Amino acid sequence: MASPARYNPHMPEYEPVIGLEVHAQLRTRSKMFCSCPADYQAAPPNTRVCPVCLGLPGTLPVINREAIRSIIMTGLALHCEIAEETKFDRKNYTYPDLMKGYQISQYDLPICHDGYLDIDVDGGRKRIGIERVHMEEDVAKLFHRVDPATGEGYSLVDVNRSGVPLMEMVGRPDLRSAEEARTYLVAYRSILQYLGVSTGSMEEGSFRCDANVSLRPVGTSAFGTKVEVKNMNSFRAVFRAIEFEIDRQSKRLERGERIAMETRGWVEEKGITISLRSKEEANDYRYFPEPDLPPLHVAPAWIAELEELLPELPEPRKARFMAADGAEGYGLSGYDASLLTDSPALADYFEEAVAAVRPAAPAAPAAPATTPPSGSPTG
Repeated sequence: MASPARYNPHMPEYEPVIGLEVHAQLRTRSKMFCSCPADYQAAPPNTRVCPVCLGLPGTLPVINREAIRSIIMTGLALHCEIAEETKFDRKNYTYPDLMKGYQISQYDLPICHDGYLDIDVDGGRKRIGIERVHMEEDVAKLFHRVDPATGEGYSLVDVNRSGVPLMEMVGRPDLRSAEEARTYLVAYRSILQYLGVSTGSMEEGSFRCDANVSLRPVGTSAFGTKVEVKNMNSFRAVFRAIEFEIDRQSKRLERGERIAMETRGWVEEKGITISLRSKEEANDYRYFPEPDLPPLHVAPAWIAELEELLPELPEPRKARFMAADGAEGYGLSGYDASLLTDSPALADYFEEAVAAVRPAAPAAPAAPATTPPSGSPTG
């Protein structure tokens, strides 16, 4: 294990404790509980809506089977236990982007639980625990504006995103640095892309991350006061926000000040986090079982069938690329293999390029230094 100073150069006697909550929109044709198209990204505002996703009285949701298939595939890829009996719950809170006053989510019986994801850390492997992966619906999107004539602020609501299938993965607080957090996020996104269940685009908002950051004295097991950091829309932003928060908390502890339990937002332009709201008291979401949806039974035979359909995932593919040059291996270095297997498109392109010239040329020269052009390579 590396020295504590590696984890927190700002204040070596304290170590960071980091856990990530990651939301990923699923690539389904329709929304989670209605038949509205889920391709809202380029659609004009409020054109992908119906009474269900508008939250109108008297409407009834219907579970999207493809979304359930996608989350089970994700859970299997993350070595999770898959619940055969699960249910949906109402998460009650009031916010302008949630017209009906509650979100259909999962509380005590998530579909996937108790998994893990292994990441590369300083030439070795580290296992990061995954507490749960559950299914919910996304909310509408607010656009904040200022009237140029009056200078007064106002907000617009676009309901297109409301109801899009949203998968939340809650990781255990096993990360100890901003670099580990970034590596973990990249690895998770790569798995989602290999499965084909999500685009994983942070820029478009289909892959969103919140980080819980705290500090504790090195050698102790009790957790420090947790601060949640939001509004990070790139891997670089996640890294910088966590680094800033570790530094901010370290300086407060050095001055003998108290760390407040709060939610903070990342401000990219200034490179700082700012306080958004206090979290001294736990949110009371008043969960209760969703009365309009029956409990969900996941047949073991379906789970076994989906497990058989899992594609070759990034880590096995990386190991194959590094294997001795032969029928399937290419004898690549760890660095080259990691670069090529980061995305399925790049790995496919590489293998197609090698297949076009084998056995006339070794594999390594075919490894591209940059992202390939669209389309298949020609022989």
